[in-house]
Amino acid sequence: MADIPGLRIDAALVRRIVAAQFPQWATFSVEPLSPQGWSNRVFRLGPELVVRLPRLAAYAPAIQRECSWLPRLGPNLPIPIAQPIARGVPCADFGHHWSVLRWLPGESASATDVNSLSDFAQDLARFLVALQRIDTSGGPAPGVDNFHRGGALAVYDGQVQDALDRLGGEIDIGAALEVWGGAEERPFRSAPVWLHGDVSLGNLLVDKGRLCGVIDFGNLAVGDPACDLVIAWNAFDAQSRAVFRKTLVCDDEMWARGRAWALWKALIVLAGIAQTNASELSDPRHIIDGIVRDYRGH
Repeated sequence: MADIPGLRIDAALVRRIVAAQFPQWATFSVEPLSPQGWSNRVFRLGPELVVRLPRLAAYAPAIQRECSWLPRLGPNLPIPIAQPIARGVPCADFGHHWSVLRWLPGESASATDVNSLSDFAQDLARFLVALQRIDTSGGPAPGVDNFHRGGALAVYDGQVQDALDRLGGEIDIGAALEVWGGAEERPFRSAPVWLHGDVSLGNLLVDKGRLCGVIDFGNLAVGDPACDLVIAWNAFDAQSRAVFRKTLVCDDEMWARGRAWALWKALIVLAGIAQTNASELSDPRHIIDGIVRDYRGH
């Protein structure tokens, strides 16, 4: 995906806007991080800070969302999360809000660099349970700004049908329709809770093989947390998936909606309707097969 049209988001740009808006950090080194995030360009600023700039205008509202809510959520969570310490304003060099956050130590997670996938799944589930228990007063509702994470699955009906039409006989269309339709028949009926909105390996940090940090809360909302279950099929095997579900104390209705969220994402990537980080969905066909097996109880 290209950056904001006509704009090169690089270290030189970061140095200019930091110097102009936060002169106390003007002498700090600026280095791009690798790998880069999907929604934001990310740069290390000195030894303890990170600068995040939205890659597209659609991602810009997430900056305000994070700056408003992460300071409130962080103290109530068992694992460190990204903490904004300053918010940049639109200027001639960069026309959107941007943020400066504390550096969180750790490396982006992958299924191969954790000591135990089941332990990792349990730690993540405990984090999500703690997030869901935080008071939701005044929290943002799902909507266009967070790509409807935490909202009703029906908003993506059109994309699912389009993907199935494009894929034809490449996958088990009947089973996919059962997974999707069955979940829509189990709407969210509980009190809305906090959700991360993009729980993927690229947004989870590990140190010495254990979960040590959670970042990129741009899709944060108060709603149905089923979308936070997608990682159960994108990254976990059958054993760790079972641990994840047990620790979450997840009922059949929520599990069905989470499975449908995972199906939607895999379908639109496989059908070429959307792109995503390679680390998030390296093999969408394999993920769809796993979703169908889980649905059938295999």
